[in-house]
Amino acid sequence: MLRAIIFDCDGVIADTEALHFAAFQRVLGEEGVTLTEDEYLRLYLALDDRGCFTAVFSDKGKPLAAEELDGLVRRKAEYLEPVMRAGLQLFPGVAEFINQAARKYPMAIASGALRREIELVLEHGGLRDYFPIIVSAEDVARSKPHPDPFLEACSAINARRADTEERNLYEERNLYIEPGECLVIEDSFHGIRAAHSAGMLCLAVTNSYPREELSDAEWVVESLADVSLEDVKRLFTDRHDRLHR
Repeated sequence: MLRAIIFDCDGVIADTEALHFAAFQRVLGEEGVTLTEDEYLRLYLALDDRGCFTAVFSDKGKPLAAEELDGLVRRKAEYLEPVMRAGLQLFPGVAEFINQAARKYPMAIASGALRREIELVLEHGGLRDYFPIIVSAEDVARSKPHPDPFLEACSAINARRADTEERNLYEERNLYIEPGECLVIEDSFHGIRAAHSAGMLCLAVTNSYPREELSDAEWVVESLADVSLEDVKRLFTDRHDRLHR
């Protein structure tokens, strides 16, 4: 049974992956490190900033001290924010889908982006009020492809719901949402892997990768404009039917 929806942000809500790549490429270029678009898409796209810089330096055989990493993350954020403010665009159908979903389900963001970057996207799209819960790169020790962001989002949804109910009523009415009752909406195979590791179902959108690279998701679509809540609920009822045949 579907009871909560957790969204990735970049590449799902807003068309920002190219902006992130350009900012990474600029910072790395200043450090004498070349990063191609193919490398970024294939190896680093779903990683948070710290994970991306750490992985790139490791793969290129270059040492990276902790204080240097902090500086790289700061510079990337400084380069990214103005271009995000100038060029943010939501994907078609996203705002409408979020508006409909928020009427029926608790929702959260779980992203490898910095909190300020997520806030910029939501504020730009007029979507901030739909997401009382945001799990950003600063909120978890391990980002995707680890399950931590999605599990933290599920935990935060439950904590918020418990605060609105008397604790005993919350438990008696089985208001606790299990990970398996959450749908994750993602755009990368790293995100799909993280969702499945968390025990959640995944809907993938082909905004960043072709369909064949997202085939591990329960459902792959070209746009959220083509998705209804009834379609999403069927993912869960179909799985229930398969498990109980």
